[in-house]
Amino acid sequence: MTAAVLTPDLKADARIPLRAHLRHTGALVRRNLLWIRQDPESMFDAILFPVIFTLLFVYVFGGSIGQSLGGGQEAYVQYVVPGLMAMMGMNMAQGVGTGFNQDFNTGVMDRFRSLPIGRGSVLFAKIAVELMRMLFATAVLMVVGVLVGFDITNWPGLLAAVALSTVFGSALMWVFITLGVVMKSAQSVQAMGFLVLMPLQFGSSIFAPTQSMPGWLQNFTDYNPLSALADTARGLMVGGPVAHDLWVTLGWSVAITVVMAPIAIHKFRTKS
Repeated sequence: MTAAVLTPDLKADARIPLRAHLRHTGALVRRNLLWIRQDPESMFDAILFPVIFTLLFVYVFGGSIGQSLGGGQEAYVQYVVPGLMAMMGMNMAQGVGTGFNQDFNTGVMDRFRSLPIGRGSVLFAKIAVELMRMLFATAVLMVVGVLVGFDITNWPGLLAAVALSTVFGSALMWVFITLGVVMKSAQSVQAMGFLVLMPLQFGSSIFAPTQSMPGWLQNFTDYNPLSALADTARGLMVGGPVAHDLWVTLGWSVAITVVMAPIAIHKFRTKS
């Protein structure tokens, strides 16, 4: 393949009309969905993560943490399921990075670059499919949550929480797209993602209230966007204050997108 083919034309997207962009994106979404159909194992994380985490935390920690909430395991179910919804968006976002990295290493991206399609179509198609996987994982989480005792009393609140988790998850995808482009292997993307995910997940209000945490850790949780997202989802689904945490979550989503989307697009276009 010649260097001219591999060198991205930074003005290519501007020459392609919007309708063509949408058509290209739709075609690539279909391609990615067909790939999932041919490789159903790629959906194991979307199925197993919500099942394993829900059962693990409800039945291992539910009794003891539930007592601190003024109830037992039943009280903890109402607390942790909305928090796990916030976690699903972050875990699923990691799949964008590993998928992008694999496409580069297997030569799929070289093939895309040789075609007369918008470069942005490749990015947005990948994000669209990962959002579908995220919604599927959220549906699995809710089914498992109901089976272990979660009581859905506010359907509009549930839908609003899902929408907010989707917005935040789509913002995080730009971070993992950047990692997928700059890292050398999918294993490196997963390792870096693990280093980012673990402190944010466990240093938050997803699994337990933060009042009993050390002061320095409470300060971290106050600025952790996952705490704001989990508390917002909890307020929307089971009742409680929402406004402050909602604006904090939206602020983080906008900030991450504004900062990371241009970086991800630039790295994608200039990667050789």
